[in-house]
Amino acid sequence: MAFVYLRWVYREQRFNRMIEEVAAAQGADKFLIKAVMRQESGFDPFARSSAGAMGLMQVMGPAGEDWALGTGRQNFRRDMLWDPRANIEAGTWYLQRALRRWQSKDDPLPFALAEYNAGLGNVQKWLPRGRETTAAEFQAAIAWPGVRKYIEKVTTYHADYRERGRL
Repeated sequence: MAFVYLRWVYREQRFNRMIEEVAAAQGADKFLIKAVMRQESGFDPFARSSAGAMGLMQVMGPAGEDWALGTGRQNFRRDMLWDPRANIEAGTWYLQRALRRWQSKDDPLPFALAEYNAGLGNVQKWLPRGRETTAAEFQAAIAWPGVRKYIEKVTTYHADYRERGRL
């Protein structure tokens, strides 16, 4: 039992320095990055979803391409997303873009997390009052239970990391 716990602690903490560096470089919330990473991959850099998302932050190829174009990264190849640093940079950039898109909302986090998980097109479908939709209305309107659960889990992990004040 102790071995399993120690293995989890190591797995959870081994990317902390990288998370802190990427968060500082992009002006992102390091606790949110770690919360997303925990939910997306359980800190497994070799995780791959059935939809083709890959790595620590489960970045899809097109999202990686957006990141490469948006940051001027040359010669992007999809397999670069297996590199933990590139994956964290791409996932953080994508998440930050979503947070900026929804920054005028009463709570931009549910919108941004839903966009990260299900895509912008789906988020736009779940806005019962268009841009006037509040976070609570939005969460109630999400048609996919898995996305609602994703938001709840990431939000809980985020609060836990913030409360303890360290990664």
